[in-house]
Amino acid sequence: MNPSDSEVRVGFITAPDVETGTRIARALVEERLAACVNLVSGIRSIYRWEGSVQEDAEVLLVVKTRADRAGDLADRVAELHPYELPEVVLLPAVGGSLPYLDWVREEAAP
Repeated sequence: MNPSDSEVRVGFITAPDVETGTRIARALVEERLAACVNLVSGIRSIYRWEGSVQEDAEVLLVVKTRADRAGDLADRVAELHPYELPEVVLLPAVGGSLPYLDWVREEAAP
């Protein structure tokens, strides 16, 4: 693994609709908490919440950020998100285009 890889995170956040997802994505990028956020429409989430199985249409946000921005990103999503318990899952990037990973690190720098 290249040092550039270990500093980059790819994250997943779900939102109830495109408008909410766009608002969150734009704030994360404008505030340099993320270099890029892709919105994927048309997902269905099935999950257990408060003792029963739920099913909802949602939008998936795929976030690219730096490892050292992960905590601030999660905190900001909690502030912006309408859900009581928003999904924020960040995974390490392992491999990939080194110029792209360098770009992520630069664009999400504080």
